[in-house]
Amino acid sequence: MAAARVSARYGGIMWSAAHNPSAASRWKLVVVVAALSALAPSAHAQSFATLKGRVTDASGATVRGATVTVREADTSVERSATSDAAGGYQFAFLASGTYRIAVQLPGFRPEVLPRLVVEVGRTIVRDFQLQVGDTTETITVVSDVPLIERSMTLGQVIDHRTVQEFPLNGRQLLQLALLVPGSVTPPQNGFLTAPSRAQGSQGINTAGQREDTANFQVNGVTLNDQVNNILVFQPPIDAVQEFRIDNSSPTAEQGRSSGASINIVTRSGANQWHGGLSEFFRDQRLDARNLFSADREAPFERHQFGATVGGPMVRNRTFFFVTYEGLRQQQGLPVNSVVLSDAQRAAVTRPVVSRLIALIPPATATDERGTARFVGWAAAQVDVDRLAGDLTHQFEPADRIHGFYALQRDWRQEPLELGNTLPGFGDVRWGRRQLLTLEHTRTMGSRLVNQARVGFNRIAFEAEAGATGTPADYGLDSRSQGAPGLPAFNVAGAFNFGGPANIPQGRTDTTVLVSDTVSYAVDRHAIKLGGEYRHSTVNAWFLDPGTFIFPSVAAFTAGTANSFSVVLGDRAADISQRALGAFVQDSFRANRSLTFDVGLRYEWNVTPTERDDRFIVFDAPTASLEPVGVHRSAVYEQNDHNFEPRVGVAWDPSRDGRTLIRAAYAFTVEQPMVNAVLNLTANPPLGAPLTVTGSVPVETAYALAGAGGLAPITVDPRYENGVAHGWNINLQREVASNVAVMVGYVATRGSHLRLTRNLNQPVDGTRPYPVLSALSPILPGTPLGNITQVESSGSARYQALWASLSRRLSRGLQFGASYTWSKSFDSNSLSSPPTTVTVQNGYDIADSWGPSDFDARHRLVLHAVYELPFGSHPVVRGWQVAAILQAQSGSPLNIVTSNSSLTGVANTVRPDVTGPIRIVGDVNRWFDTSVFVPVNGFGNLGRNAVVGPRFDTLDMSVSKTISLTSTMRAQVLAEVFNVLNHPNLGQPGRIVGSPNFGVITNTRFPPGDSGSSRQVQLAVKVSF
Repeated sequence: MAAARVSARYGGIMWSAAHNPSAASRWKLVVVVAALSALAPSAHAQSFATLKGRVTDASGATVRGATVTVREADTSVERSATSDAAGGYQFAFLASGTYRIAVQLPGFRPEVLPRLVVEVGRTIVRDFQLQVGDTTETITVVSDVPLIERSMTLGQVIDHRTVQEFPLNGRQLLQLALLVPGSVTPPQNGFLTAPSRAQGSQGINTAGQREDTANFQVNGVTLNDQVNNILVFQPPIDAVQEFRIDNSSPTAEQGRSSGASINIVTRSGANQWHGGLSEFFRDQRLDARNLFSADREAPFERHQFGATVGGPMVRNRTFFFVTYEGLRQQQGLPVNSVVLSDAQRAAVTRPVVSRLIALIPPATATDERGTARFVGWAAAQVDVDRLAGDLTHQFEPADRIHGFYALQRDWRQEPLELGNTLPGFGDVRWGRRQLLTLEHTRTMGSRLVNQARVGFNRIAFEAEAGATGTPADYGLDSRSQGAPGLPAFNVAGAFNFGGPANIPQGRTDTTVLVSDTVSYAVDRHAIKLGGEYRHSTVNAWFLDPGTFIFPSVAAFTAGTANSFSVVLGDRAADISQRALGAFVQDSFRANRSLTFDVGLRYEWNVTPTERDDRFIVFDAPTASLEPVGVHRSAVYEQNDHNFEPRVGVAWDPSRDGRTLIRAAYAFTVEQPMVNAVLNLTANPPLGAPLTVTGSVPVETAYALAGAGGLAPITVDPRYENGVAHGWNINLQREVASNVAVMVGYVATRGSHLRLTRNLNQPVDGTRPYPVLSALSPILPGTPLGNITQVESSGSARYQALWASLSRRLSRGLQFGASYTWSKSFDSNSLSSPPTTVTVQNGYDIADSWGPSDFDARHRLVLHAVYELPFGSHPVVRGWQVAAILQAQSGSPLNIVTSNSSLTGVANTVRPDVTGPIRIVGDVNRWFDTSVFVPVNGFGNLGRNAVVGPRFDTLDMSVSKTISLTSTMRAQVLAEVFNVLNHPNLGQPGRIVGSPNFGVITNTRFPPGDSGSSRQVQLAVKVSF
């Protein structure tokens, strides 16, 4: 809508085509594409598994020419391979499922393994020893898949039983990624990891990596958007067969992101018909009251309902599976915010402030410090519909095609998510999200397999302010500049209302992917080579009402801010970004006990371009604003030098398959996000980012900003993609039947990480770039304020001890445990929002080195499901309990002052600390605030020096399965989240001298999400 309007306005502005990739770059792109096409390669993560092994005789000699046949139980589809001169066989791109394996050779008795469960992403080694004898005599072998993982990658499969049977708050799949070692419950200030109501988190912190470094895939096709690298949406949980998370030392097949690879495999149909109906119900009358809610509990009602059906379209050949899931949620989010007291209201004399305070609700309580507070709730509604369909067709045993399509439509009110602390504001947003995956697998002989894949994902959404009103309605003079709505008013450590910033907005992001992989088995080598091409487009538009920052409540009532920023103009962008990748990987089995994995990956993250040449950048050497193409041929340099080695070794010292020592190293890179350049179209002449600091009267702020506060947004011309070096060494041991343990050392070192700083930070009160130069092609001589630059000067370090224990389902019991002892340090922990400066001193990045926002020194997770052995009577049989326990150390907190004059950026400068930091542990005084003292300069306190509250929660479910007919059953289910009603507290206020300094006013996550208070969910599922 608005995007079309903006494009029409600026479509004729053509500064220069020279900012597009140079002629040499374009030729290089053509050559690389041609090379990849000739190789038919791929670079996606594994959405299948590999089964391999050796066939020997009773003496241990290799057997050549044996026929190995695998048959999938649900579809009866078969594949065959022949053992080579080394006795080796391999099945690449084997879909997850349950298989029967038969090995035959004339002169030997056939050997049959009737049941082998194959999980996504695993490399399963299964050797066979044939006995001489009559071919009519068959030897049946009983064996499970080894619990020992032989791949160089550290990761874990979350199987179908775990997906379906464990208690999940909101039924969001990504919660299960927190079960694996290295993953942490996210901090409260996460940009992507903080749960979106009823839709779960859109990112994950694992193995010391930032929240936006994970690559989410469905059937091997990326489900990340390219603006923030978020998970576009979580597929319906009933459409998921299983998923795998690899969070350290990936093989060369895995690319695009420097962090974890999470690959979801969808459910397919089978020869038997399957389906079901489900309803999950929540109501606040079943829940405990949130610690920070008013006496009257905020309303909460959720209905999640769904249906599935799948089966054969053509028996043994064509299968389908369809899933629908709907959600309707009415909720009141708890609000506990500082407001004005009656005396403060009465003391207001400025007309503008008198009008504005009508938007602030009156106090309903007074805390122990005598501060007036509003305790109540803000209305929030969510409607979501998800539809997914899976289709598989087997042309012949060697030829398979598989497709999956998913669609989500959502509408929600978000009164508090964008920083507002008072009801009546926030935004309303609606979206449409899609995913398509299509893959073709062809076996060409017993050793060569090819898999081609195409797919796309798309997110389209718009958002508008939850409150109506214009600046003129409240006496703010914005006539000379214009504004789309009421600006945001942020009173440091007290309250926030109006706005939000950058609302309204909308965008449509589309990523298209084409890839191919060849797998070839020869002698003791299992070789894969492949490549991938991705093309992302982002069509976005934004309007900004502006943001006031006040250092105190007194400054607000006096009508004098210390900072005002706004981006003028109906700004839009139509950005294109491409990426190419290629790899080769060899898994070499030197002998029965020793395997080497060696791979090399290449990635070219092509520099983004804008359709109508609207990228405007600040050129520091000439102090000029100019369109890309004047001094830069591209918005930043090409990231085309990414050669990434991956090596691993696995050694079985006992040669019995029960012990394995592994070591691995991987060099990975992160594809730059589009939001690094998205705001460049806001610069003049298309828009105007303005900032004014000091004493800013609210009535004339727009005029003051327009007169002398131009604040350009730019990107470093040497901007590089982030890189990570990861290594580990670990020991696995099968300690009992169906039970295995793992313990390992894991480390990651990140460099060239995304960071935003103020390029025009004052030095002794004087800015390095006071005005645009006289030679600037845009607005020469214009005074300059802050210059916000996105660059790659960040770094990070992570070290950890990981330990895990797992028991495969046996005698009705399945359980697992993981423990992580870790230390994560970095210069900054968030890449987004891209215009937010977080470092204290832009000239001394090392000064901000400290614990990561998501650092958690200790984390323990226990999870189990148990089919209770009560007997065979219909009343007592079919009972099951499941539980997940999480216990985690607190997240760090960065203490700052409201000083904006020192660096030009408020709420980033740290104070002095004059004594030991003492944790009191009370919600009204989490720490001793007296030792923190603001100074006229940079304080001696380190970043993230205070540790906030722990996170501990126990979720449980009890279910009863009832047989209705021979093929139909019902399950009645009660799930209780945070059984012990332990309030997992949010972070205390961090701004020195503010009313909320040291005070905790909320839980880490709001009601309806993890750990806030005890919550009960009832459900009924009927299946056939």
